[in-house]
Amino acid sequence: MDLTDTVAVVTGASKGLGAQLSRMLVDQDAIVYGLARSTDRLDALQNHLGPAFHPVSCDVRKEDRVEAAFDTVDAEAGRLDVLINNAGLGQFGPVDDLDTEAFDVQMDTNVRGVYLCTREAVPTMRAQNDETGVGGHIVNIASIAGLLGTPNISAYNASKFAVRGFSEAVMKEVREDGIRVTCLYPGSVDTSFFDVAGAEMTENPLQPEDVAATVQHVLESPTNHLISEVVLRPLRPHREE
Repeated sequence: MDLTDTVAVVTGASKGLGAQLSRMLVDQDAIVYGLARSTDRLDALQNHLGPAFHPVSCDVRKEDRVEAAFDTVDAEAGRLDVLINNAGLGQFGPVDDLDTEAFDVQMDTNVRGVYLCTREAVPTMRAQNDETGVGGHIVNIASIAGLLGTPNISAYNASKFAVRGFSEAVMKEVREDGIRVTCLYPGSVDTSFFDVAGAEMTENPLQPEDVAATVQHVLESPTNHLISEVVLRPLRPHREE
């Protein structure tokens, strides 16, 4: 896909990887609708990226807010070429110490949010499938935790394993409609994620711009080319002395 003049939605766009993904798309001359709860951060990002970035206040856990956000995209842009489901969080701890609220917020954000946004995107992408054979591309940012169970992150594991299964099922549902679905499984990325999760980050993590470069490669792949899964890890997670 040539990203020039495409319309993209990025969730969790206000900081970290979401902000970098938005920057990458704007740099490729796409029109980006950045969804997040933090309107102040979104406005600051718009000041930095310029008029091609459109801030949209949205809590992806809330059905009515997601519907309103995608209605805005449809009313203003009239199409949707790229959806990057990036919003997510982790709260770590032993299963017998993890309260219900911590479990629910991870499932609601990491799984329900992906479902709600995908549900809104698919009909638009399906309708605009044309002679090129590509109606759109959905990229779900999961985690290496969607492939490997790890002690003390059971709820986060459960949410990212769910994203993996959801992505594979939807990929098989919509591929004949010209919609590509890709699920990414990054290892540690240098963002504020681990501060929220209450855990230590790998000494030498991936950088957000490196993950964004991978997403760009996936989006720009040839028309009859489906990259359904990508695993990314730091080559040397521990710094050499």
